[in-house]
Amino acid sequence: MTDQDDEIEAASALEGFAARYKPDIAAQFLDCVARLRARMPGANAMIYDNYQGLVVGFGPPTRVSDAVLSILALPRHYTLCFLQGARLPDPEGLLRGAGSRVRHIRLTGPDMLEEPAVAALIDSALEQARVAVPVAPPGRMRVKSISAKQRPWRP
Repeated sequence: MTDQDDEIEAASALEGFAARYKPDIAAQFLDCVARLRARMPGANAMIYDNYQGLVVGFGPPTRVSDAVLSILALPRHYTLCFLQGARLPDPEGLLRGAGSRVRHIRLTGPDMLEEPAVAALIDSALEQARVAVPVAPPGRMRVKSISAKQRPWRP
């Protein structure tokens, strides 16, 4: 199986996982994934279909723990997570969360990723990442885990 075949298989799996959500949430989530992949062409996209929700994490091709951003789909909304976000400057006060590492923004639409304040946070996250996300070669998309136990996906 080639890298291209792996990519097609992973993309197909992601669409299948997303199809269990309400159509509007699924479409907007997949749009966000596509936009983040375009913005970080060298990042690996790691898919986790877990009990709490569907996650696509983005990071360098080193270790999973070096991921910088993720997008999380839940039954009623989707969220952009900054996995090293506790140390990010946030002059607009957009970031939520009080943990020692992660901060998040609940997105109201894929276009929110292009808003200047959100784009600046993404840029800062990439600049301050512990391990740099390469610009090239193209990153790979992989299904990393599928939980056997799943919660209901539609509210």
